[in-house]
Amino acid sequence: MKRVLHLFLLFAFAITILPAVAQQAKHIFALGDENFLLDGKPFQMISGELHYPRVPREAWRHRMKMAKAMGLNTIGTYVFWNLHEPQKGKFDFTGNNDIAAFVKMAQEEGLWVVLRPSPYVCAEWEFGGYPYWLQNEKGLVVRSKSPEFLAEYRAYIQQVGKQLAPLQINHGGPVLMVQVENEYGFYASDKEYLDLNRKLFLEAGFDGLLYTCDPAAKVAQGHLPGLLPAVNGLDKPEEVKKIVRTNHNGKGPYFIAEWYPAWFDWWGAPHHTVPAKNYTGRLDTVLAAGLSINMYMFHGGTTRGFMNGANFSDTVAYEPQISSYDYDAPLDEAGNATPKFMAFRNVIEKHLPAGTKLPAVPAAKPAIALPAIQLTQTASLFDVLPAPKKNATPLTFEDLNQAYGFVLYRTKVAGGGTKVLKIKDLRDYGLVYVNGKRVGVLDRRLKQDSLSVTLPKGEVQLDILVENLGRINFGKYLLQNRKGITEKVMLGKQEVKNWQMFGLPFDQVDASLFKSKSTATSANGPVVKRGTFTLTQTGDTYLDMQAWGKGSVWVNGHSLGRYWGIGPQQTLYVPVEWLKKGQNEVVVLELLKPEQKTVKSISTPILGRLPSPAVGKSN
Repeated sequence: MKRVLHLFLLFAFAITILPAVAQQAKHIFALGDENFLLDGKPFQMISGELHYPRVPREAWRHRMKMAKAMGLNTIGTYVFWNLHEPQKGKFDFTGNNDIAAFVKMAQEEGLWVVLRPSPYVCAEWEFGGYPYWLQNEKGLVVRSKSPEFLAEYRAYIQQVGKQLAPLQINHGGPVLMVQVENEYGFYASDKEYLDLNRKLFLEAGFDGLLYTCDPAAKVAQGHLPGLLPAVNGLDKPEEVKKIVRTNHNGKGPYFIAEWYPAWFDWWGAPHHTVPAKNYTGRLDTVLAAGLSINMYMFHGGTTRGFMNGANFSDTVAYEPQISSYDYDAPLDEAGNATPKFMAFRNVIEKHLPAGTKLPAVPAAKPAIALPAIQLTQTASLFDVLPAPKKNATPLTFEDLNQAYGFVLYRTKVAGGGTKVLKIKDLRDYGLVYVNGKRVGVLDRRLKQDSLSVTLPKGEVQLDILVENLGRINFGKYLLQNRKGITEKVMLGKQEVKNWQMFGLPFDQVDASLFKSKSTATSANGPVVKRGTFTLTQTGDTYLDMQAWGKGSVWVNGHSLGRYWGIGPQQTLYVPVEWLKKGQNEVVVLELLKPEQKTVKSISTPILGRLPSPAVGKSN
């Protein structure tokens, strides 16, 4: 009996204590003169970028298994400030925002992690990751030494540190390195500012290996002496080594922190594709030279809701990015292996340690086409307006404490005659209505700011519905990112005043939208439509929005993103994880074609896969 009891106690110890000890086992990750050193031995990072908010939480593990199957040993991810502090002082690390769970899951799957938690991420993400409300803080200048910015930065990074600092490799976690700032050399070269970043990271508990990353031509400007300089956008080993040695006391190791075998898309432009054959030889050369690498992107996923960013510069017109972040990456938007995945896997396999065998590539997930969905409920957007805020002049989204979505600007003007309506600094897309009837559209992309309107006699209701198409995520105009009607409206030679502003953030969509009787369909006003469909089996699918105009879609309460007839994106990806057997719900916000009432689906995406010009990273 004593022997049985002894064995039982040993077994209990093994299943409770030993895993906890193993989980806390600490490794040593360090910089050698030429190589990264993991527990004293040379280690080559073969990493791929994978962003937790662009993948449903239920699918994180699948994407990580796919990373392992391609031969990756590490994944990289940004941390997105505007997700985690959407309003000042209100932090959210739950659900799809649970970055700590994402990192722990990577460890469970045998992957290391490179963490990129600097407040600025770029990433084709709204405002480059900054929360919109920073623009309401008097005196605050992002990416600067302004006390106002550093105070908010400190509060945020402290919260991130609570989540992630314990997951560094020197504390038993999988995080090998933590990036300070992000491609700062593109923006400025203030070493005092960079050092403040470093100190804030240390205060937040990031006491492991820190590094900077910058495009090859800007490493000297964006690098902080004492930290490892990583290089973006260059894959010629000798040139990479020269840049790193020049900025790192003549030593390595060498890390290409962003390697671009693909590119992103924006509205109104062709879908960007880059054949795998253009990059397999370059990947082979880099790995053969012993350099570490992070593919941007390994898997892009989807930028859902209104979280896409935009490019804009003195030479580039405003270019809001699409919801699909397919990126022509090795994994497609749904997480399936592409020919590029298989080509890269074959290259990586050549450079793995002797005897290493890659896991089999998981089969593609089943995809289905749904029967046509009839949207049987309709609500005019004008019938579901919240209480307005009033002001003599138009208020911006920021003035209204609204991050994303739409604002309806309404006023009364004297009718009679034809006049030019001019909106000073419209950001970004405005639909103009006279007495509830649409009379024109203004599009910032096309530098449209005025149109001729004919006003009936008597008092006229003038409505301007403005959509935030995404704040700029790259370049000097980060500081000019207010949304809505940002200055004034002129009708003829007269400034229009006495406005009502109705906030329509569409941060959640529910049945309350459909309690009012619709009146606007015949007047070509914006509408919200709802329908249901029943499934006996589930699978990935794509809603085909080619017959529609412009808007957004939600399925079972989950945002799928935006659609727009100008392309290249014509479908919206619906993850199998968000569908269920039995009844499902779809809601469509349509701005241009209120008469549409049927949504079709197909089993493959339409992204207008056209040849694109040579790729070169601009952000």
